[in-house]
This record gives sequence, C-alpha cells and structure tokens, in this order.
Amino acid sequence: MQQGDKPSFLIGARRYILVGLFTLIPIWLTLLLLNIILQFIHAMASPAINLLTGWADPGGLAYEIVKHPWFQTSLAVIIMLSMLYAAGWLASRWLGQKFLKLLDDMIQRIPVARTIYKTIKRLADAMQTSSGDVERVVLIEFPNADMKTVGLVTRTFKDSRTGRELAAVYVPTTPNPTSGYLEIVPVENVVPTNWKLDEAMSFIISGGADVPDVFNYDKPPADAKPLKADDKLTE
Repeated sequence: MQQGDKPSFLIGARRYILVGLFTLIPIWLTLLLLNIILQFIHAMASPAINLLTGWADPGGLAYEIVKHPWFQTSLAVIIMLSMLYAAGWLASRWLGQKFLKLLDDMIQRIPVARTIYKTIKRLADAMQTSSGDVERVVLIEFPNADMKTVGLVTRTFKDSRTGRELAAVYVPTTPNPTSGYLEIVPVENVVPTNWKLDEAMSFIISGGADVPDVFNYDKPPADAKPLKADDKLTE
C-alpha cells in the first residue's frame, strides 16, 4: 500500500463504520425494546408459569426444559395472549360487561386510583372510537405559528362563553410517544392530515424518517366541513 492510500483507506473505514453503526442501531433498539416488553410479560405471567411448571422435579430433564429462559418466555407470551383474548371475549359478553361495571364502580370509590383510572379509560375509549367524519391525526401550530407538529385529537368541545369549537390535541414526543403535551386548539386552526394512527406513530417514533410521500400540511379550503363538538373520532 502506498503512503497516499492511507487517507483514502481511513476515509473508507470510517464510512463503513458509520454505515454499520446506523445499520445496527435500529436492530439493537428493536431488540432492546422487545427484551423490555418480554421481561414485563414474564413478570406479569410468573405466578401462572410457576403454577404450570411446579410439577417438574429438580435435577430432571423436564425441570431443565421448563426452567429454560426460552421456554418460560414463550410460555409467558402464550399466557398473556390467552389472557388478552379471554378478557376481550368476556368484555364482549353480557356477564363480562356486568363484571367490568362492578369493577369500575369499585375503582371509582378509591380516591387516587379513581382519577388515574378515569383518565386512562377515557384516553383508551377515545382511541377506539371511530367515525368517517373527523380525522384524528392532525397538524397544529406548535410551539409557534411558524412550525407545525403532529397531534392526536382526543375529543372536541365548546367554549362555555362564546360557543367557539375547541379540540383537545395530544402532541406526542419523539421517539417516545407515551410522553407529550396536551394542547387546547381552536378547531379552525386544526389541519387534518388524512393519516392513519399507525402512520402517525411510525412518523413520530422514527423522528420523521418514515413519512408518506404526500400529506396535508396546509389548512383545508374554507368550504371544507369543519370539526364539530359532538363528532366522533376516526382512526
């Protein structure tokens, strides 16, 4: 190798290292997130796992199999999916709805838990509500009039004095959409994006890297149908 080739070699090595870094970062973060989720699932399902695997005698082959991390993780996932399926099935039946109503009434009597439960339940209900009239994923001017950010309309209502229509817009942060800001925005300042909820989440989590080729950025025409306070939300 000639002396003049060393800078080019170093430049090429640095470029390949950066390419490798940015190639492995998404994989590493995905595996890290999956590991956190699986640990949480395993912790939640551990009582059922211990009950189902308690028959194995220590020292035997069966004990080694049922206590292996991969077996326990797989069993935890199966248990959690089964529990979610059972909960959804029961919630769709008359008896399950009665039980949930009883549980709801019990939680409503606990001062601190009542506030937390009520807030989370309203947000979950808002995310499940669908309608073809109103876009949920919108753009609002934030943090100033020269910028716009993606927000999720959780509900609409009216000003008690003027009757002006307002929207409660949750603004998720990047890359963690579970934290963010709550803004009360006049409906006429809300710009529908025609995005689906999963598209918006992908856009936020990726830091804007995953974005549709085209979307609505400017305000709709003046004759477009506005949001109404009694309208439901769409996915």
